[in-house]
Amino acid sequence: MRSSPNRREPGARAADYEYELPPELIATHPAVRREESRLLIYHRATDRVEHRRFYDLPEYLGADDLLVLNDSKVQPAAIATRDGRVEVLLLEETSPRHWVALVKPGARAKPGMRLLFAAGEGKPDLEAEVLKTLPGGERVLRFFGELDVNAVGEMPLPPYIRKRRETLGEKEHVAEDFERYQTVYAKQPGSVAAPTAGFHFTPELLARFRHAFVTLHVGLGTFRPVKTEFLEDHEMHEEVYSIPEGFEAAYESAQRVVAVGTTSARVLEGAPNLRSHRGRTRIFIHPPYEFQRIDALLTNFHLPHSTLLMLVSALVGRERLLELYREAVGMKYRFFSYGDAMLIL
Repeated sequence: MRSSPNRREPGARAADYEYELPPELIATHPAVRREESRLLIYHRATDRVEHRRFYDLPEYLGADDLLVLNDSKVQPAAIATRDGRVEVLLLEETSPRHWVALVKPGARAKPGMRLLFAAGEGKPDLEAEVLKTLPGGERVLRFFGELDVNAVGEMPLPPYIRKRRETLGEKEHVAEDFERYQTVYAKQPGSVAAPTAGFHFTPELLARFRHAFVTLHVGLGTFRPVKTEFLEDHEMHEEVYSIPEGFEAAYESAQRVVAVGTTSARVLEGAPNLRSHRGRTRIFIHPPYEFQRIDALLTNFHLPHSTLLMLVSALVGRERLLELYREAVGMKYRFFSYGDAMLIL
């Protein structure tokens, strides 16, 4: 059983997870080369901070360390109606042609409403009906025909990237997003948001480390902010995960386990065991949680009030993490999905 030197603290209010971020530090595009992102390294045992580049990572990990990465693949699941008045984010296909989706603006998507989408060049339009509204505000859609998201969809970029691009007079979606809003090792389709800590790896850099994969399909549970006053009142949505054959043996033989991203950490901490299986998790990690299966974490810089920020604070301590974020802001690190990274040892 692994343990970590977590600092116990209340951390019970969402308002405790706030920090100031100049909008120009929101990364709207990835680094020119994946491995050239900046890397803040925090040594918990000595409270020491270093500022390096991601390609320096091999200096900090040994041959007996195991990187655990999420190999879920982002689907181009953002589609708009032909008239552009309604945007749909497809979350999960629950049965053939039936999807749970977020619809914006929600007020227009009442049960019985028909939505018309372009199905691709040379194909007739594709129609969908809103069947019902779920308690969380998601809609259930039924498509009258085969939906090929890879042919008609856009990558589901986070709203803050699209909004910032719009402010700068740029297009909300660009061709590079299909390659760069995806890890180089993405394999299992199913996510509507990327496990962004893995963006910084190239195939060559990843090959230098002992590593293993798990899968967690990123959905609402990961990217929805905490809107309740108290963390204990926040309800996480379930997300599907799987652990492959051979993973447990790789884990058990590792001297140190490094979770690449909060989604990998949630699989490791939330699974009942590490044998090969498939399941669903709604684990919400925040102080004073004590990690049991990870020794270090590689992660990006996260939004205020997000469950991701709260997870990292459980490893570092809320006050110390916010100090590190302030230091990163002062040194003009780039934040959020396309931004820089942090290694917590």
